[in-house]
This record gives sequence, structure tokens and C-alpha cells, in this order.
Amino acid sequence: MKTVTVEKRTITPRQNTKRQRPETREEKMIASLSPHLNLMVRAVRKAGRSMVRDFGEISSLQVSLKGPGDFVSNADTFAEKTLINELLADRPDYGVLSEECGCLAPKNGCTLHWVIDPIDGTTNFLHALPTFSISVALMDKDEITAGVIFNPITNELYYAEKGKGAFVMTPTGNTRLRVSGRNKLAYALVCSNGFSNKKNRQMIENISGQIASVRFNGSTTLGLAGVAAGQYDAYISAQFKLWDIATGYLLIKEAGGYISDMDNNTNLMAIVNHQTLVASNTLLKEAITKKVRGK
Repeated sequence: MKTVTVEKRTITPRQNTKRQRPETREEKMIASLSPHLNLMVRAVRKAGRSMVRDFGEISSLQVSLKGPGDFVSNADTFAEKTLINELLADRPDYGVLSEECGCLAPKNGCTLHWVIDPIDGTTNFLHALPTFSISVALMDKDEITAGVIFNPITNELYYAEKGKGAFVMTPTGNTRLRVSGRNKLAYALVCSNGFSNKKNRQMIENISGQIASVRFNGSTTLGLAGVAAGQYDAYISAQFKLWDIATGYLLIKEAGGYISDMDNNTNLMAIVNHQTLVASNTLLKEAITKKVRGK
């Protein structure tokens, strides 16, 4: 029988010629941020994805007898859990101060806290109004050093880092924030968070008739971001928590604005303890503060 010799050949695997998806403009902008901001942005965007899905269910729940209350509560809790898991996975020694879970102390001598509001504007969310946000700030002892505010429905992301300015990121690009340049009280548009609090109601009544108009948007974080962006000329309030104002406080300062309590104390914790807040551009600050005091 004739023997047949089979030539051995080396087969080189074909290279994967599939082109990788190029980075989007947003991905490039996020990659250019500092490590802390990059982490915060990724966390709020991840929490925002589930929130967009949940928001889509709200309108159908509106017509049910039970209503969307339990659903919104679950959405709030899930968003908070997502944020905490993402942030602590990367920075396990940092503490957490959050509206839902309370306070988790930092570890190993760390002085940094994440200050979290998973849904600011819950009533708006409950009624399928797209004016709500996710807010995360980084606090070193009593000082806010960085923060983000994200509206997952409009895809607007406000962010700031101490000494580096305030910005809003949209799919089309980054825009630096500046407070308005209006200097006449009669032309000022002032935002607030409603009449449910007696002291807040009095502040609004004191300034009504002196300004162009008052707006109630239902979200303190977005109201303060609006001042930083020059959309509102001022924001006044007598009902808020630290997580409601932490990032907005930094945004306004970095956008060239002024924020204090009614006694002109500019320290963040003093504002929280005093439970009055006046934020505006520097041109209107004195006049607005005087009017909300009733003088």
C-alpha cells in the first residue's frame, strides 16, 4: 500500500476586522474630567438609566386608584442603592450622607463624604413632570469640593469643581455657566420651592410685587443650577436639607454668584442651620436680601 504524506500547514487566524465603535462626544467629555467628577458622572448616569425607564411607567400609574406612590418610593430607593454601590466600589473609605439611608461614617481616617439626593423633585416625578434630578456632591469636612446635578430626562448634567468653574454638559457639548447680569430688581425672575413652609411663604410675599415674577419648579437642585446658568436671577428658600443645596452651592459660587442665609452668612453649614437661603448674582444680592427680610 502506498503511503501518503500530508503536508502540515500552519493556519494563522484571521484578524478581527470589526471596527470598534468610536467614542461619542459625551464619552470624550466625561473622560476629560477629574477622577472624582468622572466617577460621579458615571454613577448618576447609571442611576439615571433606570429612572428614565421608571419615568416612562408613571403616566399609566397616574390613573390607577393606588397611584404611583409606592412605585416612586421604590425608584428612589433603587437609585440611591445604585449611586452608593458605584461610588463606594471606587472609593470604599469615603462616607455617605444621603436623604434615604442617612449617614455612613468614613473609614480609616478619611474626611470625605458623598452627599446624595437620589431624586430631588419627587413630587414632579410622581406626576410625570420632567423637572427632577439626581444630585451628588463631594464634601471634605464642611467644604464642598465637587458636585454634579443630572436631569436624566433632558440629559442635562451640571457639574463643578472648586476653583475650576461650573459647566453644563449636553449631548452637543460643554457650556460654562455664568450667573445673570441683571441689576434691576424689577426685571428679576426669582425661583423658590413653594408655599408649604410658613417662613418660605413670607419670604415670597415680601418680594412679590418688587420683581418681574416668581417661579416654582419643584426641584431645589435644578433651581440653584438655573441661577448658576443665568436662567433665574435668584433663588430663595426657607426649607431645605444639605443634600438639596450642596452641589448648587458650589455651582453658584463657581459661576460668579453669591449665596448666603438672610444674615449674609456664606458658610454652607451656617446656611443649612439657619434654614434661609438667598442665591443670586452679586448685582442683585443686597436688594433681594433686603426685600425678603421685609425691609
